[in-house]
Amino acid sequence: MKKDIHPKLVKCSVSCACGNSFETESTKEELRVDICNECHPFFTGSERMVDTAGRIEKFNQRYAKK
Repeated sequence: MKKDIHPKLVKCSVSCACGNSFETESTKEELRVDICNECHPFFTGSERMVDTAGRIEKFNQRYAKK
Protein backbone atom coordinates (compact mmCIF):
# COMPACT_ATOMS: atom_id res chain seq x y z
CA MET A 1 0.00 0.00 0.00
CA LYS A 2 1.15 3.52 -0.69
CA LYS A 3 2.04 5.70 2.25
CA ASP A 4 0.50 9.10 3.01
CA ILE A 5 -2.46 8.79 0.64
CA HIS A 6 -5.10 7.89 3.22
CA PRO A 7 -6.97 10.63 5.10
CA LYS A 8 -6.20 11.15 8.78
CA LEU A 9 -8.83 9.88 11.20
CA VAL A 10 -9.66 12.14 14.14
CA LYS A 11 -12.16 11.93 17.00
CA CYS A 12 -15.47 13.28 15.79
CA SER A 13 -18.35 14.55 17.90
CA VAL A 14 -21.71 13.86 16.27
CA SER A 15 -24.74 15.85 17.38
CA CYS A 16 -28.32 15.15 16.34
CA ALA A 17 -31.23 17.55 16.03
CA CYS A 18 -32.99 15.66 18.85
CA GLY A 19 -30.19 16.56 21.28
CA ASN A 20 -28.37 13.22 21.32
CA SER A 21 -24.60 13.34 20.89
CA PHE A 22 -21.85 10.73 20.68
CA GLU A 23 -18.24 10.38 19.59
CA THR A 24 -16.78 8.35 16.76
CA GLU A 25 -13.86 8.58 14.33
CA SER A 26 -14.07 10.43 11.04
CA THR A 27 -12.09 12.70 8.77
CA LYS A 28 -14.05 15.66 10.17
CA GLU A 29 -13.99 16.89 13.76
CA GLU A 30 -17.72 17.67 14.01
CA LEU A 31 -20.85 16.36 12.32
CA ARG A 32 -24.48 17.43 12.67
CA VAL A 33 -27.21 15.01 11.63
CA ASP A 34 -30.99 15.30 11.42
CA ILE A 35 -31.88 11.77 12.55
CA CYS A 36 -29.97 9.33 14.76
CA ASN A 37 -30.73 5.92 16.28
CA GLU A 38 -32.35 7.57 19.31
CA CYS A 39 -35.03 9.42 17.33
CA HIS A 40 -35.46 7.38 14.12
CA PRO A 41 -38.91 5.71 14.00
CA PHE A 42 -37.48 2.31 13.03
CA PHE A 43 -35.33 2.12 16.15
CA THR A 44 -37.80 3.71 18.58
CA GLY A 45 -40.71 1.45 17.61
CA SER A 46 -43.02 4.36 16.84
CA GLU A 47 -43.21 3.53 13.15
CA ARG A 48 -46.70 4.06 11.76
CA MET A 49 -48.33 3.28 8.47
CA VAL A 50 -49.99 6.40 7.09
CA ASP A 51 -53.04 5.35 5.13
CA THR A 52 -54.10 7.93 2.58
CA ALA A 53 -57.48 7.32 0.95
CA GLY A 54 -57.48 3.59 1.75
CA ARG A 55 -54.40 2.79 -0.31
CA ILE A 56 -53.29 0.00 2.00
CA GLU A 57 -56.69 -1.71 1.74
CA LYS A 58 -56.65 -1.33 -2.06
CA PHE A 59 -53.19 -2.89 -2.18
CA ASN A 60 -54.21 -5.77 0.09
CA GLN A 61 -57.34 -6.45 -1.98
CA ARG A 62 -55.44 -6.36 -5.25
CA TYR A 63 -52.60 -8.65 -4.15
CA ALA A 64 -54.37 -10.79 -1.55
CA LYS A 65 -53.50 -14.46 -1.68
CA LYS A 66 -56.53 -16.60 -2.36
